[in-house]
Amino acid sequence: MQAMRAVSAHAKASFAAMELGRSDFLILEMLLHKGPQLVNHIGNRIDLTSGSMSTAIDRLSERGLVERVPDESDGRAKRVTLTREGKALIAKAFAEHKKRIDRTAHALSKPERAQLIALLKKLGLGAAALSPDD
Repeated sequence: MQAMRAVSAHAKASFAAMELGRSDFLILEMLLHKGPQLVNHIGNRIDLTSGSMSTAIDRLSERGLVERVPDESDGRAKRVTLTREGKALIAKAFAEHKKRIDRTAHALSKPERAQLIALLKKLGLGAAALSPDD
């Protein structure tokens, strides 16, 4: 738990330096790396309720960083896409965040980092396969 809190503190400081909250950063980062996404898909992936998701998208939209567009296959659904300004901001923000997290992980060698990532993925997949009551 202490390791998680220490790394999380660095991540929070990174977001704050970019004048982004955690959820804003996660939404923008997902759109940068995955492309336009359905609103509910983003919420499910980053664990936000529909109300929190709407508030976050509104906030990012007001800043001119994202826009909602009708989904081509389902006109009732909305896809969120980065604007040019949003893409420029998150590309720069993600690069800075990556540098900060890389510095945070300096205690591990590159092979150790790769091993840690693989083990965390394995742990996450194993935990996801279990019901919470197991």
